[in-house]
Amino acid sequence: MNNVVIIDYGMGNLGSVFKALQECGANPFISNNPSDLKIASHIILPGVGSFYKGMENLHKFGWIEEINQAVVINRIPLLGICLGMQLLSDMGYEGHQCEGLGLIPGETILLKPNRVEERIPHVGWNEIIKINNSNLLAGVPNRSDFYFVHSYHFNVIEEKHKVAVTPYCNDFVSIVQNQNIYGVQFHPEKSQRIGFQVIKNFVSL
Repeated sequence: MNNVVIIDYGMGNLGSVFKALQECGANPFISNNPSDLKIASHIILPGVGSFYKGMENLHKFGWIEEINQAVVINRIPLLGICLGMQLLSDMGYEGHQCEGLGLIPGETILLKPNRVEERIPHVGWNEIIKINNSNLLAGVPNRSDFYFVHSYHFNVIEEKHKVAVTPYCNDFVSIVQNQNIYGVQFHPEKSQRIGFQVIKNFVSL
């Protein structure tokens, strides 16, 4: 059975992710011990909060080196959720400017409303529009709706790393992939059946 490690670095929404993984038939466990990544078949980096605090905690609790070893060297699949996706970038500006994990080229910047009705933070259901193929979206129809809560977005540099965009604030990238590294700006664990399909696809990789 898969050992899905949910990284606990003090940045929230662990319980709902854990329950969703269980319901999808996975064997998840929440870990605050970076050495647990050595036995992981899959890794989830969740998160709610600021980019700066997220990176500060990853450094403080000793996760950076183990994440790089597991994901870059050993090619273990990693899924970043919400803040976790943003932390995959090179740089963030929420709280203070600081470097991210640098696993997918780009930076995390504030959403900029383009229409009167657009509000920051972006909260609620919105669709994704596929622009590149990914195993993460197997069985997920184009323009499916997912649940979002965020004020910042990942400004991805290379087109090949963009899996889907969402039509809000001039379209932001809502799903990314770089080989075994995946990120979703929405919360699949809060997105009902279609969100669970994304989770099932990830743990099946």
